[in-house]
Amino acid sequence: MILRIVLAGLIALSAPAETRTHLLNSPRQRGETVVRVVTPDRLEPGRRYPVLYLLPVEAELGARWGDPLAEALRDDLANKFGVIVALPTFSDLPWFADHPTDPHLRQEAYFLEDVVPLVDREYSTLASAEGRYLAGFSKSGWGAWSLLLRHPDLFARAAAWDAPLMETTPEKYGMGPIFGTQENFERYQITRLVRRRAELLQGSSRLVLTGYYEGFRRQHVAMHELLEGLAIPHVYRDGPKRAHHWESGWLGETVELLLRVR
Repeated sequence: MILRIVLAGLIALSAPAETRTHLLNSPRQRGETVVRVVTPDRLEPGRRYPVLYLLPVEAELGARWGDPLAEALRDDLANKFGVIVALPTFSDLPWFADHPTDPHLRQEAYFLEDVVPLVDREYSTLASAEGRYLAGFSKSGWGAWSLLLRHPDLFARAAAWDAPLMETTPEKYGMGPIFGTQENFERYQITRLVRRRAELLQGSSRLVLTGYYEGFRRQHVAMHELLEGLAIPHVYRDGPKRAHHWESGWLGETVELLLRVR
């Protein structure tokens, strides 16, 4: 892996936060990717900070569904919660899975083997499961849950907003080219993973499920019922209804639930 760093300097906010952009060349992606990082304006010497990973819904720096960095800065998440905020990009549509045959389409491995180690290496992080949080919406809400459910020893909690968590085949939303096969998809299928991890998850509330636009509300209700049936504690909010977009106002509330509700 080749790494370069671009300093973005200070962003003019009411409480400024430093932003940096790290450029990556990983063999697990098709080309150069970036990891954008926001830190609190005052980092205390010797203090280890938890990391909030905001997961993208588009390839590269696509912004059809908004810019999570802009929203993180607008909500002042780094200062408000005392966290480092990290936002990786992916060369292909992100479903956070490893393709069964394509070595340059290993999204899960890229996140675990390139992105997380980079952040831990470059910043004063709480480099353990208790210091890593995942949040996303739509396909990245799926990704947040699948990463935690597949790697509960690496992440503390995961939040999904307006996400297709009940899908059972890779037939929609650009899933097919990323998962490759039904068999591979089932390794990441959320409904299978929550059943498999049910006993482990019964000890504490590690999953957050909140808000919707239109299309995925039924899936949220169904997932909530599934988790209740499995006696898995979780944070659930049936609403509010907001636009399916990073900048529609849902992120701050979701992060508050993710980081402060126990």
